Amino acid sequence: MTRLIAIVASAVLVAALVAMWAAGVFSPAPQDRFAECRAGTVAGGTSAIGGPFELVNAQGETVTDEDVITEPSLLYFGYTFCPDVCPLDTARNAEAVDLLEERGQMVTPVFISIDPERDTPEVVGDFAFNLHERMIGLTGSPEQVKAASQAYRTYYRAHEAEEGDDFYLVDHSTFSYLVLPEHGFVEYFTRETTPEEMADRVACFIETS
Repeated sequence: MTRLIAIVASAVLVAALVAMWAAGVFSPAPQDRFAECRAGTVAGGTSAIGGPFELVNAQGETVTDEDVITEPSLLYFGYTFCPDVCPLDTARNAEAVDLLEERGQMVTPVFISIDPERDTPEVVGDFAFNLHERMIGLTGSPEQVKAASQAYRTYYRAHEAEEGDDFYLVDHSTFSYLVLPEHGFVEYFTRETTPEEMADRVACFIETS
C-alpha cells in the first residue's frame, strides 16, 4: 500500500510540474545569442552595464544615447590631456573601425570625456576628429559625465592640482565598450586586445545580431 501511495504521489507531482511548466511558471533560461562571440563574462550580466545618457557633442549640442548610438558603436571613456593611455586605446579602436569598414561593416567610434573641466566641446571634438574622421567626441557638465560613467560602471578620479594649474592627471578605467542599437551593451575590450582581435569579435556580434 505504501508503495502504491508513493507511485500515485509521484505521478501527481509530475503532472503538477508539467502543468506549471505549460503555464509558464517555469521557463528555460534565455539563451545568450552572442555566446560564441564573447571572450569573457560580466558580473550581473550585460544588462548591468550601459543605459541612457545625456552629453554634449563637439558642436555644443546636447545629445542622448539614442542620438549617438545609431549603429554599432565602440565607446571609450578618457580625457584629451591623457599623456599615453587614451591616445593609444582610441587609436587602436580607430584602427579596428577601419578594419571593419574594409569588410563592409560600419562601426562608430565614440570618445566620452571624464574631464569636463578642461575638455570643452571644441577640445573633445578636435581630439576625436584627429583620431578618426567619424569619431564622435562627447563631454558635458560634471553631473552629465558622472551619470554616463556610472551607467557604464567606469571609474575616474582627478588628481589634486595646485590653484591655477591646468596640468593634472586623471586616473580612470580603460575598457572599450561595444554597444548595439538594438541590444545595448554587449561586450567590453581590454587594453591588451589588438585591432585585429577587436575587429574579429565586433564582426561576430554584428553578424549574429
